[in-house]
Amino acid sequence: MKSIKRRRWTWPVVILVAAASIGALSFLFLKERFVMNEISPTVSFVQNHMTNPNGTLASYLQDAASEQADIVAGREALSESLGLWMQYAVAKNDQTLFEQSYELLTTYFLMPQKYIAWKLGTEGKAHVTTNALGDDFRIVDALLKAADQWEQGREAKLAIAAEISRTLNQSVQNEGYFVDFHDFKGGYSPDTLSLVYVDLPALQQMEQHEMLQSGTYAKYEYLLKSMPDDGVFYPKTFNVVTKAYTYDDKVNLIDQLIVANHLTSTNRKPDKLIAFLKKEFETRHQLPGQYERINRTPGVAYESPSVYGLAILLAVRTGDPKWAKQLYNHMIAMRGQDPNYPGGYVFEGNTHMFDNLFPLLGETELRKFLKK
Repeated sequence: MKSIKRRRWTWPVVILVAAASIGALSFLFLKERFVMNEISPTVSFVQNHMTNPNGTLASYLQDAASEQADIVAGREALSESLGLWMQYAVAKNDQTLFEQSYELLTTYFLMPQKYIAWKLGTEGKAHVTTNALGDDFRIVDALLKAADQWEQGREAKLAIAAEISRTLNQSVQNEGYFVDFHDFKGGYSPDTLSLVYVDLPALQQMEQHEMLQSGTYAKYEYLLKSMPDDGVFYPKTFNVVTKAYTYDDKVNLIDQLIVANHLTSTNRKPDKLIAFLKKEFETRHQLPGQYERINRTPGVAYESPSVYGLAILLAVRTGDPKWAKQLYNHMIAMRGQDPNYPGGYVFEGNTHMFDNLFPLLGETELRKFLKK
């Protein structure tokens, strides 16, 4: 079988800021009164600077030509961004914004075969014939929550969610497991399931709405609960044929934090990772984007706003408002440093969409948590 390389999950972070200055800024914030805006300025940044003329969300602020189909570039749009934006609309209870995103889904991303293209060109056309499992779960989760949250258009949203779920059940599986993607032109599915894609909240929603067979959620809950760790970090992938877990030598904190957030749906809490991150944040006054797995040292010098957004989500889901506030103060010190792009996490004239949407989700859930 041919091998299809899909390198979109390399998380290309463009932050090259001086870590020391950011750390100093954030700890100055900690001495001041904790304040959050009711509406994040990042929303206006996304709408004014990261939105293509057709309404799709650009992956990067600066345009660039796409040299390879499996790598995102410039103003191309990702299903990942759409799913995060839809989740934000649900969390913010913004029905108008959700309806706009829903129209983008049905107009541009949803293919005739009822799969979601993981990437679109700036003109809104799909030049790929593959999906991305984690993005699909995120979008279906948002559709189901929206259907339960708002009566308007409920049946249509449930129908679309059911169609996407049916495609996942029929095509995006191997050996009885969901896998990372399916090539709908070549008929190929890999034998790997990236653990960041095991979205337990989404799977639970899908099973509750009878879009998965009974017991499916329990199967993937067990998969996460029983996966190994190395004392701090989690594996990267699960091979559905050999049932083996594989680690990366250099771990990406975005991956680790997504898995940890999903783990909070189980009775296996990510305590060791949280303890490590708290100690790192206390001693380094920052969380570098990657770590060398063996010696637990930073593998890069940069920071990623996405790391802080996801860490805030983790702090909220584990009931730790003190840590969440510390992370938030540090994160927003990274925001708006380019006066041309207020509200955006822009450095050296560029940014990636997920480095704005994960922080936006983190602060939205923190605001809701603190209001309780």
